[in-house]
Amino acid sequence: MRKSYRVKTERDFEMIFRQGTSLANRKFVVYFLEKEQPHFRVGLSVSKKLGNAVVRNAIKRQLRHLLQDFSAHLRPYDFVVIARKGVEELTHQEIRQNLLHVLKLAKLYQEGLEDETESKA
Repeated sequence: MRKSYRVKTERDFEMIFRQGTSLANRKFVVYFLEKEQPHFRVGLSVSKKLGNAVVRNAIKRQLRHLLQDFSAHLRPYDFVVIARKGVEELTHQEIRQNLLHVLKLAKLYQEGLEDETESKA
């Protein structure tokens, strides 16, 4: 995932947390903020409570990979995905289902979105 697709600065994270909206399921919390930009930007947060650096980085790699897969369907918002306790024990497919569920709850993931953007061009 390119750097332009990531929320990197503390200032951006704070703005999303303060001004944004949050939704959650049992495994993930998503804070999101609508922005005028050509594509989404995402920040990831995995607590030290979930494991050592190897475990946390593995979770973040999986999340980045899944978000890359979903990218054609994601709305151009800034959002932060926070992994909750128990994510480290899930299979890749279970992480995918839980992440997709919370993104759909937040209305960040929309099935027909790629068709709409292609027809506008």
